Amino acid sequence: MTIMRQGRVFVRKIPAGIIAQTEQGYQLTYDSEYLHTPGSKPISLTMPLQEAPYKRTTFFPFCDGLIPEGWLLEQACRNWKLDRRDRMGLLLHVCRNCVGFVSVEEVV
Repeated sequence: MTIMRQGRVFVRKIPAGIIAQTEQGYQLTYDSEYLHTPGSKPISLTMPLQEAPYKRTTFFPFCDGLIPEGWLLEQACRNWKLDRRDRMGLLLHVCRNCVGFVSVEEVV
């Protein structure tokens, strides 16, 4: 499996896992340390804490929901020269300081 792009997922500023774009689609893996920390919360009710990675051929709906819409999306696309259909690119560039308890930072 070749990883094309990836981002570190944070829950309340605590590293919780990695989301990756691969040749086959997308994968989200919780960090082992996060999984074994008492009180750790899943990033979404649809993605409970588990050792096995979540894999999808299409973008995770929860992550897609983190990406802004409307005017803010247009500003992000213009400022970072991103295609609005590049959901992973938008997630990595726009979701560093999301409203809520989940954020994502690009892993270079």
